[in-house]
This record gives sequence, structure tokens and C-alpha cells, in this order.
Amino acid sequence: GVAFVRVTMPDGEEHKRLATVESLAGKLLAAGADRSSLVVAFGGGVVNDIGGFLAAVYMRGVDVVQIPTTLLAQVDAAIGGKTGVNLAEGKNLVGAFHQPKLVLVDPAALDTLPEREYRAGLYEVIKCAIIASPPLFDLLSSRQPDVLRRKPEVIDALITESVRIKAEVVSGDERESDRRRILNFGHTLGHALEAETGYARLLHGEAVAFGMRVATALAEKAGVLAAPERAAIERLIADYGPIPSLEGVAAGQLLARLGSDKK
Repeated sequence: GVAFVRVTMPDGEEHKRLATVESLAGKLLAAGADRSSLVVAFGGGVVNDIGGFLAAVYMRGVDVVQIPTTLLAQVDAAIGGKTGVNLAEGKNLVGAFHQPKLVLVDPAALDTLPEREYRAGLYEVIKCAIIASPPLFDLLSSRQPDVLRRKPEVIDALITESVRIKAEVVSGDERESDRRRILNFGHTLGHALEAETGYARLLHGEAVAFGMRVATALAEKAGVLAAPERAAIERLIADYGPIPSLEGVAAGQLLARLGSDKK
């Protein structure tokens, strides 16, 4: 009983660009969307980021509902009100804070995910465990076979705890001026990797996994993380691998990109 129009966009991180937002906005206008319209972002992390940004800027802001269909989107992209697009120079460098009216998560949607996409989402769950939840870390460590088999009660527990952590952090620091920065663990180098490889070689979660490994190694070298803790983190990340090879990626180019990363 609700009038709607379905608007689609190309798949993939390489299409998370301003040109896509402009194209979608034109389609909304052609469909008669006005200030009272609602954008429903139905899809993975790219769709939720683009859909949220589209809603933030279309006619200077309309409401948005997020319906994330990948694990990464369910535990991260759809939660917290961050929206945006990539530039060739870096990830998510143009965007806006725009909180959704509702986030609807259906774990059953994950049954349709390819294995690699599912594992990539698990790295964001691992991030949440490392920064804020020893019980979640223990669950991921002790029940890896059930996690990889997507056992419903285990998946529900992973999603619930990850969303709780992110919502709690964001509610206290919406615009990332203080504690919200903890959610960036692994992302600074991860974003540089994604940009350096043209957003086509690594899934976001895979890039974050490598970034977490680097951040953990640096933390041990800086004397703020004990060797056994670093080993436990490395082991957990490896247990949910493999991460694609980074052969041919130049360290110097990554370092150059770190200076412009917003995180």
C-alpha cells in the first residue's frame, strides 16, 4: 500500500563514487521523490554508505532506513550514521553524518552470502572483539567451526554483541571527536590498501584484517601490547583467513596515502 520505486546501482566498491550518487539522485527526481520521501538502502556496505549519503544530500536531507544484507554491513556500515563515497585518492573522503530512522537486520540474509564475503564481514566482528569484548573474542576463538558453518544462534550472538558495541560507542561520540576513534582499529592502513589496489583487489574486511595485524605489531613495538596478546590476536585473524596476497603493493605508496586518511 506504499508507493515506491526501485532504484539500482552497479555492484562493487569501485562504484562508491560521487558519480553514482548523482545518477541515483537523478533517478529519484525522475520518480517524483520530494522532501517527504524515504530512502531504503537495501544491500551490502557500499549500498548502505551510498544510500545514507544520498538521503543526507537529496533536497538537503530526507529520511533513510538501512536494511543491511551482508555481515559487514549488519555489524558496521549500517550502524552509526556515517555515510559517504570514495575518491581516487582515498576511502570515504566525502560524506556526511546522517542517522537512519531504523536499521533492520535479518541474519537469515547471510545464508545467501558467498564464503569470501562472509569471512570478510567476520573481520569487523573480530575488530569489535579486540577493542571492547573479551567474551566475543572467546566465542570467536572457541567456536570457529560453528561460526564458519553460520550456526544461527552463534551468528545472532556475534551480530548482537557487535551492534551493541558500536551503538554504545557512537551514542557517546557521534562525530568521532573522541572515543569513536576506537572503531577505526585496523582501518587506517586498511583504507590505504583499498585505495592503492584500486578498490578491486581486497574486500573491505580483508583490508581491515591486514590493518589490524599491522596495528597490533606496532602496538607491541611501542610497548603497549604484550607479546602473548599480540600472538592471540594474530592467531584469531589467521583462523578466519586467508587474506589475499599483497604481493606488488609498495610500502612507500601506502605510507604516502596515510597522510590523507581521515582516520
